[in-house]
Amino acid sequence: MHIGCTPNVDGMAMYGGDLGAVMKTGPVQGHDIIVTGTVFDGQGEALKDAMVEIWQADAHGVYPGQTGADPHFTGLGRSAGDMGTGAFRFETVKPGSVGGQAPHITFWIVARGINLGLHTRMYFPEDDLGGDPVMAAVPEARRATLIAARTDSGYQFDIHLQGPQETVFLDI
Repeated sequence: MHIGCTPNVDGMAMYGGDLGAVMKTGPVQGHDIIVTGTVFDGQGEALKDAMVEIWQADAHGVYPGQTGADPHFTGLGRSAGDMGTGAFRFETVKPGSVGGQAPHITFWIVARGINLGLHTRMYFPEDDLGGDPVMAAVPEARRATLIAARTDSGYQFDIHLQGPQETVFLDI
């Protein structure tokens, strides 16, 4: 993953910057946040070769390319897992709600052994999730796997591929 999708990881510096490495290209509107996490396998071990992409709306719930979108926000982030710990990190903004959906960030995960990328969502613990149609479709006992934990600098969102804490993945 690192060579083809994130060639500048690990100091290779092949290009000016990897796609998705920077989500904010100037002063952005809204509240800056940092989203961190780790992708875990079924045995609870961190995947050190996972790549995580996120897509999201800006602070006003507008996606890049739409009228009124924040011109300094790309809406796309890509992070290769740290080769030592497997951790990913995104410096972004807290998204606004979009079309009746609660504020969320869409995640796409790829790694060795995953033939098709996995899709999931991250929701924020302080938001009202009651009217969100995607969250409403998830069994109540599994909803917690889609809600990030608040940290001092932002949010922690760990992704579990299997096991008792398995994250809900979406078939899209």
